[in-house]
Amino acid sequence: MAKRRGSGSTTFASLAVPNFRTYVAGAFVSNIGTWVQRVAQDWLVLQVSDNSPVAVGITTALQFLPALVLSPVGGLLADRFDKRRLLMLTQSWMAVSSLILGLLAVTDVATTVHVYALAFVFGIGSAVDAPARQAFVSEMVGADRLTNAIGLNSSGFNAARLIGPGIAGLIIAAFGSGWAILTNGVSYVAFLIALLLLDESKLIRSEPLPRARGQLREGFRYVAERSDLVIALGVGFAVGTWGMNFQMTNVLMSRNEFGLGATAYGVLGSVMGIGSLLGALLAARRRLVPSLRFVVASASVFAVVLGVSGLAPTAAVYGICLPVLGLSALVTLTSTNMYVQTSVDPQVRGRVMALYMTLLMGGTPIGSPLLGILADHFGPRAPMVGGAILQATTIGLVVLVGKSLIRRRRGDYSTPITPPETSRSEAASS
Repeated sequence: MAKRRGSGSTTFASLAVPNFRTYVAGAFVSNIGTWVQRVAQDWLVLQVSDNSPVAVGITTALQFLPALVLSPVGGLLADRFDKRRLLMLTQSWMAVSSLILGLLAVTDVATTVHVYALAFVFGIGSAVDAPARQAFVSEMVGADRLTNAIGLNSSGFNAARLIGPGIAGLIIAAFGSGWAILTNGVSYVAFLIALLLLDESKLIRSEPLPRARGQLREGFRYVAERSDLVIALGVGFAVGTWGMNFQMTNVLMSRNEFGLGATAYGVLGSVMGIGSLLGALLAARRRLVPSLRFVVASASVFAVVLGVSGLAPTAAVYGICLPVLGLSALVTLTSTNMYVQTSVDPQVRGRVMALYMTLLMGGTPIGSPLLGILADHFGPRAPMVGGAILQATTIGLVVLVGKSLIRRRRGDYSTPITPPETSRSEAASS
């Protein structure tokens, strides 16, 4: 498939848009809190479950389980309603969930059942929030800067990843997991304020989708008729199910394999963020939308790096592997995200991105418990090594299915499919 010209001439082009600057600033503070909670929640689970890897896998699964059911609904809501107001609702939901879990942990009454339940409740908000966030970026920056904005949005998330785990380790070591989780609950205030400060008159709103029967099915049908999207979304499923289980793998490798404490665990999380941030910044500099072949190749490289990291003989070698792992993961995620976002009609973008997020996040409830069982039987390294093998196998099957669809539907993606906004902006620039 031919490459299409992306947007943005410099790494930080999208920050010239005031609304996007405000959004990124608020999201950055909130994302730091998100990474603090991710570290603290997994540490809390190990504390209350007597170091059970299965309990960590179940917690991760429950947190992402709602994505299997609610992400498509969230995408439909994003297409139908005001995305800014929808985000304010979902962010408030997740803030309350974090505060409740933090209070239970601080008062020493938290059990695995509490963590399971609140991880599920938190996941409900996240499942609706994710597709709305993805679709809202285009309303702030427009088509010309969309590719750059996707990269910068990911950069902010991963810059927070550099800071959050280290802060979490310090808070856990000094005060306990509960206070770290409470920190995340408070951090949502920054994002809510940023959403309130946005200039609504400057938003480039897509036409709201009128209420009608069969709109969810329409989104599924749109993807089913595009074999290139079938492959891209299948890659997202493989990566999300077997590869993106760092919440579980990092804590098991740190605590159970290498016997490290909370501070060292937090530092390792931040070290991984170095590679993730670099990958996101490289994505922001990209001028060409990645090809489908690049999406598949980057996911395959990620699987190899995941397996090698799981075989690291010492904590020091594992720490050296983590930035490379973070880089390969982010290159895969951003290239897949860019490919999907820039190749769909804006009227179905929310639903298609919801389906993408369903497969990316919704596979976690399948993968995490299975990988947790692997760790329970074969040790902490098994989720990384086994996950790498399963990811590579799934990618291979997805490509075979996609090629079969291509042969069945001649010309399905022999010509590049250019989104209407990109066509208009390029026509104007020429």
